[in-house]
Amino acid sequence: MSFFVIYLIFISVVTFCVTVYDKIAAKKGSQRIPEKFLFTLAFFGGSASEYFTMRIIHHKTLHKSFMIGLPLIIIIQTILMFILIYFIQNVNI
Repeated sequence: MSFFVIYLIFISVVTFCVTVYDKIAAKKGSQRIPEKFLFTLAFFGGSASEYFTMRIIHHKTLHKSFMIGLPLIIIIQTILMFILIYFIQNVNI
């Protein structure tokens, strides 16, 4: 398994756990995870995990910044991934 796949699995699991923790903290009224940190996790590869976790547990689904921002991050990351794959496959070294 490549380092990239292992990294994506790791960041996805961490993002899932942090998002679920924030939902539990919201229900209990305890210390919450800052939205900036949730977006940071998304930026570093946890965007799909965070988006689907939020949809499943109904967390932050009323926040337009998350419901628009996360799909936008996913689209940008997907485009960048395809560009990177294209250039890796077409480099003649």
